[in-house]
Amino acid sequence: MNPPAQALLLASASPRRRELLAQIGVLHRVEKHWVDERRHDAEAPEAYVQRLAREKARDVAGRHPGAVVLGADTVVIRAGRILGKPHNQTDARQMLLSLSGTWHQVASAVTLRQDQREKTALSLSEVQFRELTEAEIRAYWSSGEPRDKAGAYAIQGLGALFVQQLRGSYSGVMGLPIYETAALLQAFAVPTALDLESVSA
Repeated sequence: MNPPAQALLLASASPRRRELLAQIGVLHRVEKHWVDERRHDAEAPEAYVQRLAREKARDVAGRHPGAVVLGADTVVIRAGRILGKPHNQTDARQMLLSLSGTWHQVASAVTLRQDQREKTALSLSEVQFRELTEAEIRAYWSSGEPRDKAGAYAIQGLGALFVQQLRGSYSGVMGLPIYETAALLQAFAVPTALDLESVSA
């Protein structure tokens, strides 16, 4: 009889990432990271998001020898500028107006690390918003959803009402690209629900 699978350590408190890992049947638990998430001067968005994913995984892995650790980060990019989490309603309104009626990019990076072994993958997606009205933006802020979301929206929630087209990874826009993550999990022999089903079949 095989021993039970060891839980993956998730270096993120994001409920969306927990939901996505649970969706594919990955046993995991959250471990807090202590990474300074400030962007370096002149750092490109894609480089920034990959660096943070690596640093989060490294921070937790350094305190848990032998464990497989997943670090991830996601940013919304409009015209080369990173849109972070809004500080207040005015900030959220400005972000949503900048996204209204246009395409923007979402970069989502994931790193798996175990001791000195490490692999990183990057997912780049494009999202088109329809034109938003001031009334919709006010109502959306009142819903509470934009307050802790990069770019001031959540594609898996009410923010889906704004999305006209998506090119790329839906789960990547949520915060954890499943295709890229699954490939890394396989490389580190971390089972998903399908792996466990094939063993029991």
